[in-house]
Amino acid sequence: MCLLAPGRIARFEFHLERPFFTNPILNSPYECPSRHWELDGSGQPTGRVLPERRDVTLITPIPKPKPKSKQDILTFDQTAAELETKNQQYEVAQTISGLRRHVSEWRALPTDQWRVTPETGRLLDHWRNHRFSGIRPFFCQVEAVETVIWLTEVAPQSGRRGRRYIDHLDQVNGENYESLSRLALKLATGTGKTTIMAMLIAWQTINAVRRPTSTRFTRGFLIVTPGITVRDRLRVLKPDDPDSYYADRELVPVDLLRDLRQSKIVITNYHAFKLRETTKITKTGRAFLQGHGEEL
Repeated sequence: MCLLAPGRIARFEFHLERPFFTNPILNSPYECPSRHWELDGSGQPTGRVLPERRDVTLITPIPKPKPKSKQDILTFDQTAAELETKNQQYEVAQTISGLRRHVSEWRALPTDQWRVTPETGRLLDHWRNHRFSGIRPFFCQVEAVETVIWLTEVAPQSGRRGRRYIDHLDQVNGENYESLSRLALKLATGTGKTTIMAMLIAWQTINAVRRPTSTRFTRGFLIVTPGITVRDRLRVLKPDDPDSYYADRELVPVDLLRDLRQSKIVITNYHAFKLRETTKITKTGRAFLQGHGEEL
């Protein structure tokens, strides 16, 4: 297919004969991926379908933008080299691959071998097997929450295998974020991260209410958004909201909704944490207060 824009010199080509472009989706969003399109060394599809889930790799499947000058190229390359190396990429891929494998094996175990609290087991069974009347959680959403649950509840009981991941997280958090522990879930646009947040809040809150002395669970949440539009949209994470995901999307069994209402959720924009002036002051007054010391 070739499209020409009227009055302009423009061309867009789309080769429909290539099978990847005519049928890019191979798997159901509700099941673990079992096939994937093979990519070549540059991240482009070869046209072959491989009968397995894609391995964890760090790739850029789209052409990189062309910098405007050689100086831009030099700056980009230097920055990229400082941020990551091939060894770092390999370690990240190996860690995620191993974690995904352990979670997959754990998912297949009988219920009595999950090594989670009864409340967590109830939620897992609900998300995996409940007959939803409306939108059903995608596999990637359930797997994301399962991964956090595995690291929190299962890994500490899994000996050296689980200790490896806990120690790894402690190490990288200690190197980069001091005392603040961070765990990131990376999902593609459109996979429903708000639903995942709701599932995590439900899991933590219900366990915290039933186990008030536990240090693994909390019912207090601070959600920081990148803008007021997202902030307003995330009101569905509050249990008392008319469109709350917990009831509206059946993410929590009805008899557990009462526990969920004991959560304390604050949703704010990141601008709330930025330094700002609360008192107007003249230029002369500012200079007087500044003095000869470091900038205020």
